[in-house]
Amino acid sequence: MYTSINYRYQRSASRLTIGAHLFGILALVLLLVWLLHYRGGLDYDSGNFQLVFNVHPFLMFFGFIFLAGEAMMAYKTVMSEHKVQKYVHGFLHLVALCCGIWGICAVFRYHDMAKLDDMVSLHSWIGLTTIILYGLQWLFGFATFLFPRASEHMRAQIVPWHMSLGRVLLYMSICAALTGLMEKSTSLREREQISSERELHLINFTALSILLFGIFVDLSVALARYVYV
Repeated sequence: MYTSINYRYQRSASRLTIGAHLFGILALVLLLVWLLHYRGGLDYDSGNFQLVFNVHPFLMFFGFIFLAGEAMMAYKTVMSEHKVQKYVHGFLHLVALCCGIWGICAVFRYHDMAKLDDMVSLHSWIGLTTIILYGLQWLFGFATFLFPRASEHMRAQIVPWHMSLGRVLLYMSICAALTGLMEKSTSLREREQISSERELHLINFTALSILLFGIFVDLSVALARYVYV
């Protein structure tokens, strides 16, 4: 049976959404300055394992965290047809998942080239767990809301859990990013490979920007302007 979807004005989240984009772009710019200026660039197919590693933080933030945040905001803060919102939401999450998997492959490749052990840090445990849960969340969401789709009653029951887990996964991915940046910063200092104090400050500001991006994404989703009734 066809069910009409109506919009109800709840509360404007436009300023929060703008803030999320500003902090997301700032984090991306700072990350690229660090990787390109201080760390020599990024190249997955390079024979230099440091350049291979640099692909990991780029893909995990821009490809995974940033696009996941965009997918959440596209569904909750942009007024459009419900079907369009769902497809854009699902597509952006799928791209984010693919980039996250590629980013994981990059760090495993780096470990192989540098003769390092895998999965020994808290960062790696949180990161891999997040990717696995994210993939399961996408598959379950696709089957429930897109194809073959669950019943309307079941979808209504699942939506709060789907949204809550999505927000949890956003914070888990940010936690993984922050612990990863802290781990890399500590490693560079121990090996005396930091070029200057400015690089340490740059890493810290990048981490803060990523955290603020996640907070503003979560607030913009929680206070979304358009909701379905």
